[in-house]
Amino acid sequence: MIRHAGLIARRVEGAWRGVLIEGPSGAGKSDLALRALAQGFHLVADDRVLLWVSGGRLFGRAPDALAGLLEVRGVGIVSMPALPFCAVNLITTPGPGERMPDPATVTILGVPIPLLAADLSGPSAPAKLSHALTAFDAAHKRRI
Repeated sequence: MIRHAGLIARRVEGAWRGVLIEGPSGAGKSDLALRALAQGFHLVADDRVLLWVSGGRLFGRAPDALAGLLEVRGVGIVSMPALPFCAVNLITTPGPGERMPDPATVTILGVPIPLLAADLSGPSAPAKLSHALTAFDAAHKRRI
C-alpha cells in the first residue's frame, strides 16, 4: 500500500522508531521532516511511503524512484542519506494539539498505530515527536 505521507525515524533505546507524517498537500509534511532531520531524525521517505506488515508490525520505505529525496520548498528536490526502511510507531497529522489528549490510534493494514494530532508548523513539533515516540509507546503498551 502506498500513502501520501512522509516517514522519518529516530533511534530510541537501540531501535529505529518511525513517525509517519500525514496531511494534505501543502500541510507542511516535508517542512516538518526537514526540521526534524536537523534535530536528530533520519529520512526514510518523503511524499510517498510504501507500507507493509510483517510479524504484526507496520513498516515503511520510500518507493525506489523517491529514495533519498526530500522536497525543500523554495529550493527544490534535494538528495540526502536515508534509511532503507523502518517500523512505523507513530502517526502525526495536522490538527489542534490538545493539552492532555486521550490516546488515539489509526489502523493501517490491520495494525493500530498511536496518533498525534499537532501543529506541524510549530517550532516545538520535532521535539514533540521525539517525546511522543516514547510516551505513546508506553501508553499503548506496544511492542517495538
